[in-house]
Amino acid sequence: MGRRLRPARRGRGVARQPGALSRLAHGRRQRPIFRAFRFSGYSVYEASGIALQPFNTIFQLVAAAGSAQLAAARSLLLIPDLISYWLTGVAGTEVTNASTTGLLAAGGKSWSPQMLSLAGVPESLFPPLRAPGSPAGVIAPAAGAAAGTPVTVVASHDTASAVAGVPGAGNFAYISCGTWSLVGVELPAPVVSVESYEAGFTNEIGVDGTVRYLRNVMGLWLLQECQRSWGLPLEPLLAGAASAPAGRSVIDATDPVFLAPGDMPARIEAACRSAGQPVPSTPVEMTRCILDSLALAYRRAIDDARRLAGVSVDVVHIVGGGAQNELLCQLTADACGLPVLAGPVEAGALGNILIQARALGLVDPDLSSMRALLRETQRLVLYEPRA
Repeated sequence: MGRRLRPARRGRGVARQPGALSRLAHGRRQRPIFRAFRFSGYSVYEASGIALQPFNTIFQLVAAAGSAQLAAARSLLLIPDLISYWLTGVAGTEVTNASTTGLLAAGGKSWSPQMLSLAGVPESLFPPLRAPGSPAGVIAPAAGAAAGTPVTVVASHDTASAVAGVPGAGNFAYISCGTWSLVGVELPAPVVSVESYEAGFTNEIGVDGTVRYLRNVMGLWLLQECQRSWGLPLEPLLAGAASAPAGRSVIDATDPVFLAPGDMPARIEAACRSAGQPVPSTPVEMTRCILDSLALAYRRAIDDARRLAGVSVDVVHIVGGGAQNELLCQLTADACGLPVLAGPVEAGALGNILIQARALGLVDPDLSSMRALLRETQRLVLYEPRA
């Protein structure tokens, strides 16, 4: 596919994980503010469509109120937009990343006056919104040999690029699976019902005005932290877990108790003990507990998404590093009762590349055609549900 597209020789695009403005406010100030916001949580959700998370930019801004740094600010840029500005000298706000700040109106077409008022910042602080695929400018002369190279706005939120890189067709759900898992469906409009709010779903903006209707699930962080404690490689753990008893012990993979690093095995043991379930006594048993729990969490998220959004799901796509975990993919197919297509592993990078390629006229412009290209060029592995 790289030989066919060659976008890196024609331009540049910038994508990063969310978390901009992290230096504006200390986390210890953000969390009390986050808890205060939760008292009026649904009205905030109805206005923005975004699930309340303590790392959302809106809470960083509220916590920074009165600071010399914020008082001196003339323009506010999220990290990918800042890098683009440094390259080109042109400021803008890319919409997929901006939608996760909690400051845009639900649907992502404009800033929300209600949310900006809650944050205590004027709309004039933000450069104009711009969509993935639009021109960001050209690299400035100070960059030397690269000067004049066009820069394209990409889906700068990493999950937005990953979902653009899902090789889906028809009625599909996706799991962007790595350290964290984002589980959901792609919609034409946000869902901001009370039921959606209570179920913990968020409405983030995707490519071409789509909505990434999804729930955050803990992901392979659980297993990675256990491995760090055990000092054991992954392969023998997965091989042993494949033949371990299914469903012997199951935890809630969305429980915030598992968010912090450090001694994850002890916290999983405590959760099993508290639930009256057998406590895993070996790393293999705990690995099976984690993977069974993740598969069931994925099933709950997909079932809730299709119920709340009123859509059908015929296949589940797993992209990202978790697509390489054969046992997790098979357990997800079994739990969901649906076929799972695993791959590509680098969906985020591919989604980014395709947006740039489209802007340069190298691929067909519609999202469905770009996904068809992925189906033709990427290795996908099918897992059918077992009885």
